[in-house]
Amino acid sequence: MNSFASIPRSLGLGSSLTAAGAFVATVLAFVLEAIGVSETVVFVVAAVALAGLATLIGQATEQLGHRFGPRTTGILQSALGNLPELFISIFALQAGLVVVVQTALIGSILANTLLVLGAAFLLGGLKHGTQQFHGPTVRAMATLLVLSVAALAIPTLATAPGAPDAGHDVDLSVIVSIVLLVIFAASIPFSLGGGPGASAEVEDLSVERVWPLGLTIAMLALGAIGAAFTSDLFVDALRPTMASLRISEAFVGLVIVAIAGNAVEHVVGVQMAMRNKPDLATSLILNSSLQVAIALTPALVIISLFVGADVMTLVLSPLLLGAVALSSILAALIVFDGESTWLEGLALLGLYVIIAASVWFGPPIQA
Repeated sequence: MNSFASIPRSLGLGSSLTAAGAFVATVLAFVLEAIGVSETVVFVVAAVALAGLATLIGQATEQLGHRFGPRTTGILQSALGNLPELFISIFALQAGLVVVVQTALIGSILANTLLVLGAAFLLGGLKHGTQQFHGPTVRAMATLLVLSVAALAIPTLATAPGAPDAGHDVDLSVIVSIVLLVIFAASIPFSLGGGPGASAEVEDLSVERVWPLGLTIAMLALGAIGAAFTSDLFVDALRPTMASLRISEAFVGLVIVAIAGNAVEHVVGVQMAMRNKPDLATSLILNSSLQVAIALTPALVIISLFVGADVMTLVLSPLLLGAVALSSILAALIVFDGESTWLEGLALLGLYVIIAASVWFGPPIQA
């Protein structure tokens, strides 16, 4: 009993409230589902629970990084920060929502490079004026992001009617995915060895207090398990909720699921900009987009070979391909000079709203 009573003291007030809120929301979501409450209510509560669990996973990851060093923190954040989105995508693939998963992954890249980066530049610029960051590090990440998006674009171009690989969507997507995963694996020792990347900028991260190692691992495990079960509930409620609201399938993936799966990274990036830490903010935001492009997306292509009835490919619609390509290039151009202004942030937000509006009028998701 004493050991349980000491947990709030070990976690600190903020983390204790986060953990309590996450687990209460998780239990509430399952209770509401069990008693037959409206799917829309279950969907909203499950989304809140996922956001809380993702926050808890992020805090536990920072605690591990505090013990093992800043570069390790960057790697852990990249690997564990996408757990909720990974679980959501796997269950969505099992439910046959391949279009939702595909657009959600593209939506994650767009949300980070346009919505979050734009909000960070806008709010940081309004509060602190022109903000400057370490150009070489950010340029390296932006360049890798453009290269990764270029790799993702090849299957769409190469399998178009009349192109050399027409009819081989799955084969080429798997080949590209394997190559990207190899590059991602190679980037881990590169970052640990001091190469440019987000991990070079995490020294500024601070924790409320140091948790005991056993408690850190327990919180990480509980957060991951809770996210896995809640993601299943979230996806089950997703289709009927969106169908009742008559929201298009593309909009659900590109905006709603993409934002829900990355809520914590979004908040942290903007907070760092408002604290006048543009290096950290820009690195975290661009790194999140990069990890989706170079790790999460190809991993889900491989996973889709074994779960669900349909295989997810990297073949995109012309709209999605153009949006993600232009967004990555625009983000790279904006950060290349090593400084940001509120007007640049507003322009990025404007482009995100335009892209979201372009899929709003699509065919609604079917229950």
